[in-house]
Amino acid sequence: MADLKTNIAGVEFKNPVLTASGTFGYGVEFADLIDLNRLGGFIVKGTTLHPREGNAYPRLAETPSGMINAVGLQNKGVQYFIDHIYPKLKDYDTNVIVNLSGSCVDDYVTGAEMLNLLDKIPCIELNISCPNVKAGGMGFGTQPKMAEEVVSKVRSVYNKPLIVKLTPNVTSIAEIAKAVEAAGADSVSLINTVLAMAVDAEKQRPVLSTVTGGMSGAAVKPIALRCVWQVYNAVQIPIVGLGGIMNATDAIEMMLCGARAIEVGTANFIDPTITMKIIDGIDDYLERHGCKNVSEIVGALKI
Repeated sequence: MADLKTNIAGVEFKNPVLTASGTFGYGVEFADLIDLNRLGGFIVKGTTLHPREGNAYPRLAETPSGMINAVGLQNKGVQYFIDHIYPKLKDYDTNVIVNLSGSCVDDYVTGAEMLNLLDKIPCIELNISCPNVKAGGMGFGTQPKMAEEVVSKVRSVYNKPLIVKLTPNVTSIAEIAKAVEAAGADSVSLINTVLAMAVDAEKQRPVLSTVTGGMSGAAVKPIALRCVWQVYNAVQIPIVGLGGIMNATDAIEMMLCGARAIEVGTANFIDPTITMKIIDGIDDYLERHGCKNVSEIVGALKI
């Protein structure tokens, strides 16, 4: 077998397969279906400083080769995670990562300070695709200056590796990646969902209560591959690639474009065991191509 270990900003992962926030609950929901300890790591659902009820229903819409969601980060807050969820996760033999979201910079900072105290959470994934309530609802990650501000403020209070999750809904994702790298990000993950909408022609109404939402699934993979490749050629920090990964081949394509690890999202809804198949598929690919270590395929795309 090839060596599947990969390293992201000093955190070692037994393999490059992680699960994407918002598609895997808190991980424990899948414990009866797969061996969580086989995963390189899993990223828990988006967590905010204060509890959120999420958006009104309907907030999910199926679309060809994908889905659109407008769940709205429904969760019970950071303190609830610390008190009730963390005790259930801390003894797993894998990396448990918290996806931290917020509505203002202070929310991110306070949440990061609280999570910094948890010994068994080796890093956080900072979701800067959230609307900034003090900037008219514009996403933190849509402008370099805003992205740099929130990352630098979190960096000042969080002393573990910091992965920053980037949105594709920008003119240049490479510019955003360079801004967060300069602000102290140790890694970037991309892409978050693509802004989209669904329409019910008979009712002549949008399907989602929020009109627009975030699209994920197989349809977004070409966009994700393009973004990963652009960012790989723009920054020095490691990349975690996600967006439309439905099988091992998709994961390998993402790594060839420059991702050192990958996240599986929407595919978990279709096949809850897909991550195990992707781990095995990557191993098989490396063996067939004579690779001794998974790092040999990272950024190995021949142009």
